[in-house]
Amino acid sequence: MAIIPITVYGDKILREKTKLIESVNDEVITIIRNMFETMRNADGIGLAANQIGLDKSIVTIDLSIVEGYEKYKPIVLINPEILSESDEIKTIEEGCLSLPNLRADVERPKMIKLRYMDADEKIHEIEVDDLFARVIQHEYDHLIGKMIPDRVSDDIRKLLKKELKKIENRELDLNYPITEKQKK
Repeated sequence: MAIIPITVYGDKILREKTKLIESVNDEVITIIRNMFETMRNADGIGLAANQIGLDKSIVTIDLSIVEGYEKYKPIVLINPEILSESDEIKTIEEGCLSLPNLRADVERPKMIKLRYMDADEKIHEIEVDDLFARVIQHEYDHLIGKMIPDRVSDDIRKLLKKELKKIENRELDLNYPITEKQKK
C-alpha cells in the first residue's frame, strides 16, 4: 500500500466528473487499498478517488474513528448513485482533506437512498442517515466535481476566499502530503 499526495483546491481534477468503473480488477483493488491508507494517514473519514488524482468513481469511508460510530465497518462505494434524499435538511460544519484547515456549515439532506457496487462487484441499495449520509454526499460531490464552496451561500464563499487562495497557493502546514501547485 502507498500513501498518495492529496489533491487540493485549485487542482483541476477536483472540478471534473469522474468516470465509472467497468469492472473490479487488481488495479482497482490497489487503488482502494491506497485510498484507505491515504485517508487514514490524513485522519480523514472519507476520500474520493479524484482526491488522489484519479479519474475514477470510487469512494472510501471509515467512520470507526468517530465517537458513536466505532462499530461502523470501513466501506468502499464504486459508482455510487444517490437515488433519493429526504426533505429534512440538516446544517453541520464540514471539513475536507482537499480544503485543509477550512470548515464551513453545509446544508444537506438528513437521509439518502444510495446504490453502489462493492469490491466484489455486487450491487447494493441502502438507506442511510445522519453522519453516514453526510459523508457519502460530501464524497459523491467530489465525484461530480463539486466541493464545499459550491454548497454555501455567496456571503460565506466571500468569507472563505482568502483561505481558498492560501490552499490553492499551498501556504499550508499539514501532517499529510498534498500535490504540488499546478501550472496555469
